[in-house]
Amino acid sequence: MTLYITGLYASLAYLIIIFLAFRVIKYRRVFKVAIGSGSQKELDVAIRCHANALENLPLALILLACAEITGLASLWLHLAGTVLIISRIAHAQGLTVSNGGVAKGRFYGTLGTWLTMLALAGFNIFQFVVRGISG
Repeated sequence: MTLYITGLYASLAYLIIIFLAFRVIKYRRVFKVAIGSGSQKELDVAIRCHANALENLPLALILLACAEITGLASLWLHLAGTVLIISRIAHAQGLTVSNGGVAKGRFYGTLGTWLTMLALAGFNIFQFVVRGISG
């Protein structure tokens, strides 16, 4: 079994992560901070945007890969991957524009990420119950 679809969304996730990493580097240079945030709010927010993506995307992609391997239809895989990527962009954008506060993008980005992961986890557990116990 190949993981073409997961490979696509893992690649898009990487682009998000590297973009967020470059933002951290930019603010580190602007504020001349080598480690930590130097109590600079913009750098704090950039660090959290990057870290939050790194906290959520790997597990989501593992769940997506497991679903692809066990036969989830490509339409559903693409739907999950698309919602995941849009949600992570919305989260980072919302966190940034709110400067670490409350924002619709942050809320819906988190909600979309969690619901996608929950749906994929549910599918994977179902696959185990139906096919995995006997086999």
